[in-house]
This record gives sequence, C-alpha cells and structure tokens, in this order.
Amino acid sequence: MEQRIRMLSDYDTGAWSVSELCRRYEVSRDTFYAWRARRASGAADWFVERSHAPLRCPHRTPAALAAEIVRLRRRFPYFGPRKLLARLQRDVPEVTWPAASTIGDIVKAAGLVAPVKRRRRPIDQARSFVAAVAPNDEWSADFKGWFRTRDGHRIDPLTLTDGVTRFLIEVRVAPPTAAGVRPVFAQAFREHGLPKAIRCDNGPPFGSTGAGGLTRLSVWWLKLGIEPHFIRPASPQENGRHERMHRTLKEQTTDPAAATAAEQQARFDAGRVPVDGVARRWCGAARERALHGAEASGRRGGHR
Repeated sequence: MEQRIRMLSDYDTGAWSVSELCRRYEVSRDTFYAWRARRASGAADWFVERSHAPLRCPHRTPAALAAEIVRLRRRFPYFGPRKLLARLQRDVPEVTWPAASTIGDIVKAAGLVAPVKRRRRPIDQARSFVAAVAPNDEWSADFKGWFRTRDGHRIDPLTLTDGVTRFLIEVRVAPPTAAGVRPVFAQAFREHGLPKAIRCDNGPPFGSTGAGGLTRLSVWWLKLGIEPHFIRPASPQENGRHERMHRTLKEQTTDPAAATAAEQQARFDAGRVPVDGVARRWCGAARERALHGAEASGRRGGHR
C-alpha cells in the first residue's frame, strides 16, 4: 500500500514520466492508470487491495438445496456426506443433489463438523540393532490388545518374551502406565536377570513424543544398563515374533474371555509353562548382583 501512495506522490511532483515510474516501481502502465483512476474516484481507501473473488458462481449449489442439506445434518448429526447424499436421494429422488464432496463442504461451512485434533507422531528413533544370539540379549515387550471380561472389567495384558528362546517371561494384567508396569519389569528382572535391550513400540508407557522419545520407564531402563530398541511407528512387523505369540495367547486364554480379572490372570499364569534348560539358566547369581548394583547406583544418582 505504501508503494502505491509513494508512486502517485512521485507522479504528482511532475519530475517523473509514467514510463519511468513504472520501471522504478516495477509495475505495468495499465496498473499505474488503474491506481490513478481509483485515487481520482475520491475513495478514502483507494490504496487498499480489493477482493478478487468472483461476484457470482454459476455452478454454486442453490441456497435452498444447501439449507436442506444443513437441516438434514442437524437431524442426523452423525451422518457423513455419503450417508446424507443417500438419504436425500431416497427422500427426494427428483432433485439433482450435489456430490458427496460438495455436501461435505456445505456441512463444514455451516460449522457442523468438529475439527479433529491432530496427534503428534511418535519420534522415529535411529536404529543400530544387533541380532540377538543368546538369552537375555533382547527382550520384547508389548501390550496385547485390551478386552473386557464378562463382568465388564478392562484387561490390559503386558507381555514379555525373550528374543532367542521365545520364552514367555511374563503375562501380567497391569495399567498401561509407567508406574503400573514398572513393578512387573522389576519382578521379571529379579527372576530372569537384566536383558541387554528391550524391543518395544513408540507408544506409552515405553516411548513418547517428548525429548529423545523417552518416558520415565525407558529412562529407568537406561539407568539399569538396558537399551530401549524402539520399532518404527505403526510397524508391528518389526516385532513380529512377539505379535505372533499374541495370536496364540489369545486363542488359548482369552477366547472367550474369563468372568473376572482374577480368573483371567489365572488363565495367563496357567499358560506360562515352565521351561527347563536354557531358559532356566538365565537367572544366575551374576545377573542378580548386576540388578542390585544397578538399582543401588540409580538410587545414589537420584540423591545428587
């Protein structure tokens, strides 16, 4: 706007020709004459940019049809554009109704579509995974999909397996929070020793969208010397052996669900068959000492 005012002010001085002004301000002669005519009209806001929207739109949906669409949406607030179109075509088949996409635009313009809050995507962590070749090289942790017992109680089973032996370390009903699962991991560490790494997804309570993609749980793992191995977001195939175990677990213990949470936990416990040999040799005295030493170091670090 200031450039337009300066251009016509320079023109009024008589020191510049129209061609020189157009070259100086990098506008065409038609633009110069248009702004000069607008100033000559006497409008107080002659230098303000005007809307370039067309005065009329020949293919715009008639107001009567738009009002009928809005009325139907208010009657059926959970109908989407395609359902609205199907209902309108059924009720008034002689009318040529607009496309579903246009109906969606009309409903949105009427303020009848609530905006969806976008969730922050989990941080895609850098990966330098090494193949696990011995027990306790890498565990897998995940929550099997939640379900309800017959009395309506919600069940969130936390599952832990070893990547080499496929040993089912734990299946425990626990709240899907860092505070809820930490006792489960602590008990598993006491019984089977500390793994070198734990493979898990990026969601809570394992990962987050915060700094480093860590949570209180994964920070605790790091203090114990356990490296979190986060799979890529929305890529359960990177923890495929654990997901395959979930299918068998569902077939054997949750189909159908138990009557109560206690009975469901008893089914999980019964499904964990004791294993001799390699799996039992995990939990030696050296692993136990390493666990207690790491916990003591973490406590000392917390008092600094």
